[in-house]
Amino acid sequence: MTSLGKLFVVLALASFSLFAQSGLTYYVSKTGSNSNSGSFTAPWLTIQHAANSVSAGATVYIEAGVYNESVTFPASGTASNSITFTSYPGQTAVIDGTGVSVTGTQGLINIINQSYITVSGFEIRNYTTSSASPTPVGIWVTGSGSEVQLLNNLVHNITTKLEKNGNAFGIAVYGTSSTPITNITISGNQVYNLKTGNSESVNVDGNVTYFSITNNIVHDNDNIGIDAIGFEGVGPTGSDQAKYGLISGNTVYNISSYGNPAYGNQYAADGLYCDGCAYVIFERNTVHNTDLNMEAASEHKGHNSSYVTIRNNLFYDANAVGISIGGYASGVGGSDHVVIVNNSLYNNNIKNQGAEFQIQYHSGATNIFENNIVYAGSQNVWIYSYVGGSTATANWNVYYSKAGYSQGTSITWGNKSSYKTYAAYQSATGQDKNSPSANPLYVNLTSNPPNLDLQSGSPAINAGSTSLTCSVGYCNGSSVYGSTDYAGNPRINGSGQINIGAYEQ
Repeated sequence: MTSLGKLFVVLALASFSLFAQSGLTYYVSKTGSNSNSGSFTAPWLTIQHAANSVSAGATVYIEAGVYNESVTFPASGTASNSITFTSYPGQTAVIDGTGVSVTGTQGLINIINQSYITVSGFEIRNYTTSSASPTPVGIWVTGSGSEVQLLNNLVHNITTKLEKNGNAFGIAVYGTSSTPITNITISGNQVYNLKTGNSESVNVDGNVTYFSITNNIVHDNDNIGIDAIGFEGVGPTGSDQAKYGLISGNTVYNISSYGNPAYGNQYAADGLYCDGCAYVIFERNTVHNTDLNMEAASEHKGHNSSYVTIRNNLFYDANAVGISIGGYASGVGGSDHVVIVNNSLYNNNIKNQGAEFQIQYHSGATNIFENNIVYAGSQNVWIYSYVGGSTATANWNVYYSKAGYSQGTSITWGNKSSYKTYAAYQSATGQDKNSPSANPLYVNLTSNPPNLDLQSGSPAINAGSTSLTCSVGYCNGSSVYGSTDYAGNPRINGSGQINIGAYEQ
């Protein structure tokens, strides 16, 4: 190296050291020592020591290596000076729970009553318990706080070995205080290979408000994929409900409770679930090969999921159900003001367990099913509303199956399935007056994944309604139909017309 080159390196290292001394930038390395200063040239050894040492405004870079520790953040950042822990650029730091004990509910990352913290770019893995009482978590956020960001992490192999009565989570947010956890962002993470027992892969539960769960990939887990939850006693009375959230752009697949000892041989795991949430938008998600691709209900008697908007999603190849609303039994809760618009469904109910669209207990006319494409597979079950008097309002949809409408199979409405023809269903119920039964002409159903965009000449093109207002669902500043379709194109075209299904043209 030339003298000039050596001088450049010295100046660069001096610059790194200067940042460390000013409290802005620190480093952790497997070759470091906790007696060091934490500078670029004298890094710390453990992530926990770094968390204990830094304050608002710090950025901590973790160099590649395997760190066997559970990390708890003892300090918050501020609105102008957040705290960031991230893998060093171009490297991946691994937080590995092998041999790390679990006490109570404990994460490999723990953010408890803290704010303005970002955790980014880690691989978080291999945390388990052989007892039913402890609960291992990949990333655990609880208490109160605001502006926490969980970004671009790989979370996997978080498990409980006693699933019948045990619990584990990939990413869990529990708002337990009268002061909410607010403005939390969970984005760009991949969460997979979990054995969660009775619990979920990713959730927000209790007093959590204004949350964003976007662009994550959640797959190959044995219980619920992404869940926004209320009324479980996590938060204080009156504030025990995840509210005002966006769940968007996620891909969820291979989620099934079948074989999970907590469920036995039941296809009961949702890909996306609003379990008593309120004012939440589910949009532009891709969900396939789960038990129930989407469900909005409540598992707690006297409570509902409310003012939920499910729009511009793709739901296909579910084991049991494409979209479900209402409680699973008379003794649990239900749903109200759930608006399901402009979704594309295909070949759900492959295990002959349900329907494309299912309506259960404690569901009524305030729930709206509009502008959706329902293309049933070989089971040929379009709508299954199996509770008398428990219905919704349906119109402006397209229904189809290769076998055609089948009496007693294709549509059960209010526990009645004796409609001889599709027209007889329309006449008897007053539902779907503007909904044709016709081939929607999806682009390609043999490709993997199927292409559920529309061919030219589809009866779904420019055939939808735009009459709904935000008073019936949660809109968050846009129309109830959203500003863009599944692919990001403007949802309503220049002439004010709208397609049926997830794609605009």
